Amino acid sequence: MSFRTIGKSNLKLSAITFGAWAVGGWMWGGADTNDAIEAMKAAYDHGITSIDTAPAYGQGDSEILVGEAIKGISRDKVQIMTKFGMRWDLPDFKGPVHSVSKDNDGREIKTVKFAGRESVIYEAEQSLKRLKTDYIDLYQIHWPDETTPMDETFEAVIRLKEQGKIIEAGVCNYDTAQTAEANDLIKLVSNQVPYSVLRREIEDELVPYALKNNIGIIAYSPLERGLLTGKITSDYKFNAGDHRATRSWFLGENLKQVNQFLARIKPIAEEKNVTLAQLLLRWTIDQPGIVIALAGARNAKQAIENGAAMEITLCEEELLLIRRAAGFVKMI
Repeated sequence: MSFRTIGKSNLKLSAITFGAWAVGGWMWGGADTNDAIEAMKAAYDHGITSIDTAPAYGQGDSEILVGEAIKGISRDKVQIMTKFGMRWDLPDFKGPVHSVSKDNDGREIKTVKFAGRESVIYEAEQSLKRLKTDYIDLYQIHWPDETTPMDETFEAVIRLKEQGKIIEAGVCNYDTAQTAEANDLIKLVSNQVPYSVLRREIEDELVPYALKNNIGIIAYSPLERGLLTGKITSDYKFNAGDHRATRSWFLGENLKQVNQFLARIKPIAEEKNVTLAQLLLRWTIDQPGIVIALAGARNAKQAIENGAAMEITLCEEELLLIRRAAGFVKMI
């Protein structure tokens, strides 16, 4: 495994980081608790020492499972990344709603974006309890909160940093202007945004800004929620509650185009004796500005395969060939 320094910090993260959204079960049709813990343990055993989670992933369930998975590991040997600013426990909140969905028990929940000063402090304390730790390596705002002044939000984050409860601060899903504004208020080390071979919009403005200002890009959904593994076919059956079942990228002509793209690059994977997922994880981590790629796993086998992606070497010609092949995909 390769370890990379994130932004202007001393924090080193594994280039492939365990993405713990799916293990929380929420929006993924549930999750097997034992498999989830074993997946994270196997990831650690194979060099993936960093884990990215969030309170909203299963309404606390993901963080609890992360805490269980790292139990017994020396705290300085694992890096915990979590988030704040997505509350599901504010039924009377009057601000914008991020999503309405079902929790893991089938109850309807309303998730809102809120990063007020006291809410940020409260969320950090709750995350520390669920994770069973006394500090968080990288604390990230989950989504921009347009109802709270940005300086109020990051004043709270600075307070947490001064108290030693967090080590570094990052943002998620911020555009270039928002990133610049936040970076004027606090030393940002990262911005976690969606990025894959099929979704490269950040290359236009955000990546150049990040490179110039030494802010690390953490790519989430580099495999587009499993779409780029090659396992999703027209007759694939999703579990009840899996959000992908109605996501346009997994349907009809879009799915057909994606699988045609995967067929074009499959010879590269076969030549290297690796999976499509491993090939595209390696492609992602080799792109300018991309410091970390998040990869989820529902079981130990998937986690081990994700870690092995760093053993692949891609030459410039292969990197370009994959990019060009993706250019034929026109999602509708």
